[in-house]
Amino acid sequence: MNTKKSLSLLLALLGLLVFVGACGNSNTTEQGTEETTEVAEAEETSKDPLAEFDEEKTAKLTATARFLAGMEVSENEAIAEMTQSGTWQNHASYLNGAWSQLEGQQLSKARAWSEEELQTINASSPPIFYPFSGPDFLYGFTLFPKGSEYVMIALEPVGEVFDLEELSEAQRNTKLQGVVGALSEILKFSFFRTNDMQVDLAKQGALPILLVFMARTNNQILDIQLISMDQNANIQPRGEGEEASEDSNSISGVKISFLPEGESEPRTLHYFSTDISNEGLEKTPQLEEFVKQLENPTTYLKAASYLMYRDSFSQIRDLILNQSNYLLQDDSGMPIKYVDEDKWDLTFYGNYTSPIGLFAERYQPDLRKIYQGDESIKPLNFGIGYKFGVNQSNLMLATKKDKPE
Repeated sequence: MNTKKSLSLLLALLGLLVFVGACGNSNTTEQGTEETTEVAEAEETSKDPLAEFDEEKTAKLTATARFLAGMEVSENEAIAEMTQSGTWQNHASYLNGAWSQLEGQQLSKARAWSEEELQTINASSPPIFYPFSGPDFLYGFTLFPKGSEYVMIALEPVGEVFDLEELSEAQRNTKLQGVVGALSEILKFSFFRTNDMQVDLAKQGALPILLVFMARTNNQILDIQLISMDQNANIQPRGEGEEASEDSNSISGVKISFLPEGESEPRTLHYFSTDISNEGLEKTPQLEEFVKQLENPTTYLKAASYLMYRDSFSQIRDLILNQSNYLLQDDSGMPIKYVDEDKWDLTFYGNYTSPIGLFAERYQPDLRKIYQGDESIKPLNFGIGYKFGVNQSNLMLATKKDKPE
């Protein structure tokens, strides 16, 4: 082969190699671009705390809550049409009037008091532990609007998640009647009467009332999930109609993910239906473990039926004192004698004379002595708890002295 032909052949071979390399680089570049895009999209999703929630479901759940609360609905066309019925219009008129009165007499004043007296607590956004709560998300959120999560415990059943569009008009009207029946007392007195609540919520459960309070406090409902707590304090989904069996000793509950107005970080409410007497906690010790997992919670007690005055409720009383950084309660929570002043700083508000007649035997002479002897105690300009008249109510804020920062 002559030199000219050899040189031509060599140049051709080099050209082919360059072409192949260029193609390979092109494919690599395209693949790299695709991978970079996927990573960017994944990072963007991870930055959005609301990305995990289904927008259509969120809109429907929020519309359902607003429908039950007697509020204007715009998130769902089908549910919005249901608000044209005369029954719903009457329902909305009653709740709007009652809520306006409640807002003026109590809620606006309770919020203002919280902003002044609970500022340090709310600034830290602690978990809020609210045992003996019933479905009272209203006052828990009003006093502690910045809680990172809310854990409520009561005897009343959870109830079921329902779809308004699948109910007949008669069934929807029954739901509205149940809401009004259950709310009538807390709207007047600031608390649920235990015996009446057990009757009112026996069929519908706590869930509809929780949704009403969430809607009325301007929260968006992101998701609702029926749950159970197993023996290891793990939370797991629970199917519709499936109840925790006595054999398993699991605890039924509901997890509601919600978003306060003007915020972007979702929050969580856990409501558990269980007995927290000593006997109940012996059957379901995982509840105590679950509470111990809360990071420095603030405990709130209101209209708690003076149950922790009894030896049969000593375990939940001790759990609260051991785990909480702060405790806010009226005199129906736990007796003052259990709150050791060597371990807690105590601040008192309002007035204490004696319990209502039903609980007259729970009178605390030592608490009365504190109120009589301390002229610096600030008054309460709103009623809360069993004595709901202005400056008839009392609150005690206990701050743990050696609380972790």
